[in-house]
Amino acid sequence: MFKSPFYSLLFLLVLEIGTTPSWAQTEPPKPVDLVNPLVDAANSRWFFFNSASRPFGMVNLSPDNAVNADWNAGYRFHLDSIKCFSHIHGWQLSGIPVMPTTGEFKGHLGAGQYGSPFSHASEVIKAGYHKVVLDRYKITAELTSTTRVGFHQYTFPASAQSHILFDFSTFLGPSDTQKGYVKKVSNQEIEGYAIMAPTIRRPKTLTVFFVAVFDKPFESFKGWRNGTLETPGDLIEGERTGAYLSFKTGAGDVRKMKVAISYVSEAQARLNLTAELPHWDFEKTVQESRTDWNNWLSRIEVQGGTETERSRFYTDLWHALQGRRIISDVNGKYSDMTGPERRIKQIPLDANGKPRFNHHNFDSMWGAQWSLNTLWHLVYPEVTESFVNSMLLMYDDGGLIPRGPAGGNYTYVMTGASSTPFIVSAYLKGIKGFDHQKAYEGLRKNHFPGGMMSKAGYEHNTFKGGGLEFYLERGYVPHPMGKTRYGFHQDGSTQTLEYAYQDYTLAQMAQKLGKTDDYSLFMKRAENYKNIWNPELGWMWNRTLDGKWGEPADILRYDNGWEEGNAAQYTWFVPHDVQGLINLMGGREAFTAKLNSSFEKAEKHDFVSGKSHDKETLEELRRVFINYGNQPCMQTPFLFNYAGSPWLTQHWTRQIIEKVYSGISPDFGYSGDEDQGLMGSLSVLLKTGLFSTNGGTTPEPFYEISSPLFNKITIHLNPRYYKGKQFVIEAKDNSPRNLYIQSAQVNGKALDQPWVTHETVVNGGTLRLQMGGKPNKAWGSKPEQAPVSMSSKSEK
Repeated sequence: MFKSPFYSLLFLLVLEIGTTPSWAQTEPPKPVDLVNPLVDAANSRWFFFNSASRPFGMVNLSPDNAVNADWNAGYRFHLDSIKCFSHIHGWQLSGIPVMPTTGEFKGHLGAGQYGSPFSHASEVIKAGYHKVVLDRYKITAELTSTTRVGFHQYTFPASAQSHILFDFSTFLGPSDTQKGYVKKVSNQEIEGYAIMAPTIRRPKTLTVFFVAVFDKPFESFKGWRNGTLETPGDLIEGERTGAYLSFKTGAGDVRKMKVAISYVSEAQARLNLTAELPHWDFEKTVQESRTDWNNWLSRIEVQGGTETERSRFYTDLWHALQGRRIISDVNGKYSDMTGPERRIKQIPLDANGKPRFNHHNFDSMWGAQWSLNTLWHLVYPEVTESFVNSMLLMYDDGGLIPRGPAGGNYTYVMTGASSTPFIVSAYLKGIKGFDHQKAYEGLRKNHFPGGMMSKAGYEHNTFKGGGLEFYLERGYVPHPMGKTRYGFHQDGSTQTLEYAYQDYTLAQMAQKLGKTDDYSLFMKRAENYKNIWNPELGWMWNRTLDGKWGEPADILRYDNGWEEGNAAQYTWFVPHDVQGLINLMGGREAFTAKLNSSFEKAEKHDFVSGKSHDKETLEELRRVFINYGNQPCMQTPFLFNYAGSPWLTQHWTRQIIEKVYSGISPDFGYSGDEDQGLMGSLSVLLKTGLFSTNGGTTPEPFYEISSPLFNKITIHLNPRYYKGKQFVIEAKDNSPRNLYIQSAQVNGKALDQPWVTHETVVNGGTLRLQMGGKPNKAWGSKPEQAPVSMSSKSEK
């Protein structure tokens, strides 16, 4: 290889002084620099892809390659044109699509006509920044944001006709645009709103207000209606409308635009703009976003592994801090959509006049017990606290703690009372900056008729699809429950298992609050999982209305009583009582053999039911024992820790990481539904080697230990919540081959069990693991060393 004189001189200098000179050293990449937003971008769901956004930002300013769908919309890596840049990309939320163009205006003809081809070769995507060249128009578009403001920088070619359009005739993601309103305020400012039409999940309209300001004047303000151009004066509104601003540009002319949004009013959008982005320094905002992201991501530092593994880790962590977006304004104003009419409310302020928390939008907490409960509560407890208070805000406003709100609307997404484990775990871990009595009151309401357990998925007008009356009377929800379908996800066996687990978690909060009668009640209900155990079949199975076992028995049949899974996957769904499940299966050896056999079968298809969502939907690919492309069996490899075979937990978690959550390809990465950071969070936990099967809901929460991917992991603890400064996990002699724990120490003392208490972790210290190439089948294998569960002797 040819070496230039410069590099020869550098080599001699290094030889002479024994170190690289400071001017030749390169700073190692920071966590933010390792984020790769393109992971799995070929399989995007509407709200999956993020680029110009902040943590939990109200704004997620990103290109849309496809519109008019929940799946297959948003940014799709292999599509070759950009339809628009829109600002939200949230769970059942969308709005404010814009596009810069040149030449004869065609915006009124729709995104299919005004969109532009682009090339990945000229594209730059980083956390908080997106740059792309619109080839049709020779415009370079750069995007960044604050929490509530999108910041655009467009470099135009020479053109007598340059434009920026706002299209309110679009169908963005899962939601049509019902109406648009745009008003010219001056020749450098417009304001308005878009009304998002109802969806099957969000049954009420949602209004997104905006203010857009420009660093240079525009020459004309025009619009269109129903595909026909208009010259509207200073205002255009109605269905199928849009507006565009026109001006002349010279070669290389730069135009900047700031778009602030609010769900309350244009005035509130302007307040968000003034508070968050008072200047026009685009590069400053890019750097501030980078710093913001790096501060969040640096809460966990990893050493070792390959650069690709580190990149994927921080991409996963980045996903865990996205999707579940802020919907309240900078001063705490928010739109309450829980009642028949929209109401404007105010979040309580602290002593400094700042909102005490944010109001949030999020897809269900369904499955979060195995992801967000552990990651957020430990690493980002302030986020947990904000989300809990947001849920209690909806309880005050609408009478129910939600399981997945969209823009202040109840959606009744998925099933059960999935918020219960999240809030209970937070309380048990000492995150107590919320009204505990109110939280318990609201959670308890959800566990009785008229609460969330009474509703099946998207059951907006009745309280019957959850089958809760059957559960209370019989101890199980039959499947089928009857001929009437009140909502989606009316799957009785899944509902039975979920309710039993959620009842257990609520029992623990009841006990801590001194509610002994409730504790006894919910602990008794927590045993209901046993009522769908079919001893002859050896698996959990459906009970029909007449109390008999459903026929024919097919444990691999998807749905059919099992929500987004099957009986083979859901049999392991007893997070609160793994020991009880072990007992039902005939003891540790039988349990381990059955579970290990499931993993051996699943290994043949890489532990998923297809490498993308469109494959996952194929019936023949759904007939699998384990599926890591969705939530129902995320906890399964950790169950070996309970059955005396921690080495199998170590083995299978490493295989799952390798097959499902490795690499940085746009074509692969999450193998199904990433669900707003649930799978990103899970991947982070797998790679750190800490997990919680019960979601941190035992009286003394704990973390199960598996095989960490990295040699050293440092978790920086928030001192406002935890007294320890940091918790370090060191894996000596760690490698792809040396994946088995030989021995362990916590703070210098031998640890002979495959779990460690939450208190130990948050008090700070070091977990040292000696790794090796062969399993130590004795470590952590004794019954008394297993993690506790409801039927454990130590729990009695």
